Amino acid sequence: MILRAFTDRFVLLLMATVLLASFLPVSGRSAEIASDISSAAIFLLFLLHGLRLPREELARALKNWKLQAALLAFVFGAMAAAGFGLSHLTARWLPTDLALGLLFLGTLPSTVQSATAYSSLAGGNVAASVVAAALLNLTGVVLTPLLFAALASTAGVTVTGDAVLRILTILLLPFALGQILQAWLRPYIAERKSLVTWVDRTAIAIAVYVAFSGAVVDGALGRVSAGEFALLGCAVAAFLAFGFGGAWLAGGALRLDGPDRRTMLFSGAQKSIAIGAPLAAILFAPDRAGIILLPVLVYHLAQLVLSAPLAARLGESRG
Repeated sequence: MILRAFTDRFVLLLMATVLLASFLPVSGRSAEIASDISSAAIFLLFLLHGLRLPREELARALKNWKLQAALLAFVFGAMAAAGFGLSHLTARWLPTDLALGLLFLGTLPSTVQSATAYSSLAGGNVAASVVAAALLNLTGVVLTPLLFAALASTAGVTVTGDAVLRILTILLLPFALGQILQAWLRPYIAERKSLVTWVDRTAIAIAVYVAFSGAVVDGALGRVSAGEFALLGCAVAAFLAFGFGGAWLAGGALRLDGPDRRTMLFSGAQKSIAIGAPLAAILFAPDRAGIILLPVLVYHLAQLVLSAPLAARLGESRG
């Protein structure tokens, strides 16, 4: 199961994208063109999200209010607070943008596909997991930038009005259009799941490539020492322990039943690079986005490595 996490096609795509940006970064006029292509791909990505998400699922999310409220509070409350704390604790030893990346990581919503897949493997409430992923990601498009801006202001970082406008036009507008066009285009999209998955992953990979290219051209990645990378690894490990341990304990404290508690674990502790990469491309300058996104990439791989055997163990023990 651990080997499967390392050989997941999306993980391999992200690793290949970072390597490509490290050795063949895009710069100058080409970087501007790549940034425009990335924005168009992100627009298409969220248009597809709007087309695929049935409005009925969002309505159903309100029925299991105890689980959904707990997930919202944990993902955007406890995890954001943990990211804020880790960012401040490591700020003395890590480059400013790398420490801010830990805060950015903490404010992101949960994953969609992997949280649902591991909830299913562990014997969790799959329907609730699907709805939670939709609700958390839709909320995160709006709430993540606001949370990050509020918490990062203590470090003198601000989210500009231009960035907010780009979020509205590149993320929320296409999602709303997708919801409007659902009646006509959703059947077509539903029949082409593999194509939609390919578009999803390609859009994220382009955003990651543009972000890391900026960091390479600026020299920011080269200025991160081996010791700083090691400290980042320790910080991500601590974040994982808090995320998975905290979500499991919170589910127990709320007396959620077995399936809901397993859904709380995987939907609450995982973080979404599918939202993180597009938001980083919008919120931060190209020479900063790659470094700020680095903790998200490390956490994404680590959460898959941890989730695979954990879900299998919970699935075997359920009864």
